[in-house]
Amino acid sequence: MPRPLPTAAEAAAILSRKRTRPQHRPPPVAGRGLRRLLKDLDEKFGQGPGALQARWREIVGAEIAKRTEPVKLTKPRGGGPSALEIRVAGASAALIQHQAPEIVARVNLFLGSGTVNKLRIVQGPLRNLTGPATKPPRRRTAPLDAAQEAELAKSLADAPDGPLKTALLSLGRGVLRRHAG
Repeated sequence: MPRPLPTAAEAAAILSRKRTRPQHRPPPVAGRGLRRLLKDLDEKFGQGPGALQARWREIVGAEIAKRTEPVKLTKPRGGGPSALEIRVAGASAALIQHQAPEIVARVNLFLGSGTVNKLRIVQGPLRNLTGPATKPPRRRTAPLDAAQEAELAKSLADAPDGPLKTALLSLGRGVLRRHAG
């Protein structure tokens, strides 16, 4: 025989004697717990090459940034200033070697005084070129004078109209401009 359900008064008495689980609380926000750890790590290890890569063009200037990119900061075991390793494109290494003291001074201005004391130059292809590659603006060429244009049109008068005639006119204009200039 099934057991009868308790009445409301009996249910209240049962619940008052039983211990209940504590209410579920959500976990703390991760940023709050990690903030102190990240601050300590930043003080100990500094900003690193990630900060340098993001602002390399501003730090060293456009001309040097075209030829170089920061690779890593290496701290010596005993502590002290770091060595900055930069990758240099092609034969620009000699030029960059002569500008090394200036580059170190600019990097120290960004990272803090005495952070970097020497530069290690490694030749190799640049992985991510800083800044967008821009094409030089296309120069607009001067039109032919009326006599040359008429002579060109007369020479192609017998050719049938169509893409071939248009291409020949364009070619003729280019040749005449080159010989005139």
